[in-house]
Amino acid sequence: MTDAEAVRRVVLPLPRAVERQTGGRWKHYIGQIVFLAFSKDEQAMGFGFPKEQRDDLVASAPDTFFLPRPQDLRFNWVCARLGPLDGDEMRELVTDAWRMCVPRMLHDLPDLPEPTARAWSLIDARDFSGAHPLLHPYLHWHDKELVLRGRTKVLAHLRQHPRPRPPDRVEVRDGQVYRWVRD
Repeated sequence: MTDAEAVRRVVLPLPRAVERQTGGRWKHYIGQIVFLAFSKDEQAMGFGFPKEQRDDLVASAPDTFFLPRPQDLRFNWVCARLGPLDGDEMRELVTDAWRMCVPRMLHDLPDLPEPTARAWSLIDARDFSGAHPLLHPYLHWHDKELVLRGRTKVLAHLRQHPRPRPPDRVEVRDGQVYRWVRD
């Protein structure tokens, strides 16, 4: 059994996830894309889900899952009643809906240890239009593309490996992220 607050505890730490109220309903966005929305009474939620698989999902548990309104069937979307939804299943469905909307380099973040995921969330909350010292002083992130600046041997390596991968863990000292560590 789950409720809207349990869903929010999963959604809000996800990088780039933003909660806004629209038309009396709380919706969760990545940029301008809605990946999760609650009903007005917060007893049900709609979430991103592949069209090809949603009929099988609804058939597997019709008391929990249901199809959206007919005008919304064109979208990758399905709905669930929160009461009968298991917490682990809810977490998996929500993170999969989130993954449908974010760049691939962020896909593994919800499965990383908590301090690492939290560090990525903090970094992602910042403005990525300029250099971010925690990411790399020569690496500038512009939505969907990485730009390299400067002239060092580091740049040669980064040009060969342009997509940064998330760290394996984060070293925390005095409650603050000290550095990222890759094993």
